[in-house]
Amino acid sequence: MLSYRHGFHAGNPADVFKHSVLLTLIRSMQEKPAGITFLDTHAGPARYDLGSEWALKTREFEPGIGRLWADREEPGPLRDYLDQVARLNPDGRLQFYPGSPRLMANLMRGSDRLIACELHPAEQQGLQAEFAGDRRVRVHPGDGYRVLAEQPPPSTGRGLVLIDPSYEMKNEIETMTQALERALRRFAHGVYLIWYPKIEGREIAIESLPGRLGLSAERWLNLFIELPAGQRMGRMWGTGMAVINPPWRSRVPLADLAVHAFGALARPS
Repeated sequence: MLSYRHGFHAGNPADVFKHSVLLTLIRSMQEKPAGITFLDTHAGPARYDLGSEWALKTREFEPGIGRLWADREEPGPLRDYLDQVARLNPDGRLQFYPGSPRLMANLMRGSDRLIACELHPAEQQGLQAEFAGDRRVRVHPGDGYRVLAEQPPPSTGRGLVLIDPSYEMKNEIETMTQALERALRRFAHGVYLIWYPKIEGREIAIESLPGRLGLSAERWLNLFIELPAGQRMGRMWGTGMAVINPPWRSRVPLADLAVHAFGALARPS
């Protein structure tokens, strides 16, 4: 589990989809004034240098944020996402990529808070450095699933959890399900966002979660795109984001985003 490093994959096509969905969901939730507590269970270091040895070894960012970078001035559902990447690259040259905790922190209002969890010691150092002095952010150097299972409901009654594991563990879905069962007992109306890949020859049974968690159709939204041939990464042929308790007003913009994101990745470069 600790062999996984986020830097190899930062900014790839799955990140484009994942992070654009995350931002759209946050914007929708922030239409109400009450503060939101964000929990990122697999945070990573929050900021990635696309010129690093790790990023250049795989170059997965090239078919992802790399091919969309020139479109950052165009209007459309991906504009907010591209604007957030541009905040780390004010000179217009694509060098840094924001991870999910950085994106959440960028959008936080004064009443919002973030708990960012990370197991990997080296990734923890980057995360601590990124948010040093930011009192809105609490870095938890440990198991995000444990925090998810044990965290009390936010005092404002509003929370968003991002679950973004590497899926290296064979029992990932079982561990995730158990943590979600406990979390939903404590905070039944929280919003839970789960990233997952589709990998040839390997089943990741995200579709089993509604039945196992006793969720009605109204409490489950599964967004999925099949990656175009030129954007596939090894055996990964698709990527998805499943949402538990999606805010009603978020359903249409999220569905529109999935269509637009697929189109943006699929068009000729």
